[in-house]
Amino acid sequence: MLIAQITDLHIGAGRRLAYRKVDTAGALENAVRHVMALDPRPDIVLFTGDIGDLGTAEEYGLVRDILRGLTIPYYMVPGNHDRREPLRTAFPQAIPVTADQPFLQYVIDDFPVRLIGLDTLDEGMPGGKLCAARLDWLRHELAIATDRPRLIFMHHPPVLTGIRHMDVQNLGDGADELGGLLRKSDGVIGLICGHVHRAIHCVWQGVPISIGPSVAHQVALDVRPDGPSAFIMEPPAMHLHFWSPQQGLMTHTSYIGHFDGPYPFFDENGNLIV
Repeated sequence: MLIAQITDLHIGAGRRLAYRKVDTAGALENAVRHVMALDPRPDIVLFTGDIGDLGTAEEYGLVRDILRGLTIPYYMVPGNHDRREPLRTAFPQAIPVTADQPFLQYVIDDFPVRLIGLDTLDEGMPGGKLCAARLDWLRHELAIATDRPRLIFMHHPPVLTGIRHMDVQNLGDGADELGGLLRKSDGVIGLICGHVHRAIHCVWQGVPISIGPSVAHQVALDVRPDGPSAFIMEPPAMHLHFWSPQQGLMTHTSYIGHFDGPYPFFDENGNLIV
């Protein structure tokens, strides 16, 4: 199974540039073309939050228009820049929850891997939160279908990355409880997140965590304690998560754009080019 992860779109209404610099709408268009050109194509695309920049219906309408070119099934969870009701209204198929559900979290059971979308949004706040109701829901979902591999996708990472201005707004309330659930659950093959705008990998509570790079702009890699809050125009990218029963989960970073190459290592006679 091949899963494409797209995260931190930050689409502005009217194609407004993010931070007066970043063409996020153009970046999403590039990402859609990139995904559709992949061979093999992903089975599914998971959007791990910050779909819009202010969480307005106008932003989500623009996202919906751009995603018409994406013919692969896709699903979303909210990020801290999103608002639940406008997001749910704009993407009822990508967020399969009923109107009476307070949180945008759900399970996709149509693939070899059971996909669990988790809502970490604390609306109006930059940091993430998992309240008792959301944790109880996750506890229930982890207790069933234990014979199948499970992959959790969410926005806020529950770990510290060393980038201080992002770490203070990662998952706060509920992170310890989430760790306890993971320690007690078998078959969770990974947890994928967004929010930090960098490709970061670690193991937490015995579970591999992958934080995805943004398809638009990256957070500057600065691990000084007093490092400023800043972004950098490093190449946009996305994660491709490969799962097989023989090997488990493997994650590749796929850069979006036009780059020189590829060039062969060997000539037509099979000799190494030197």
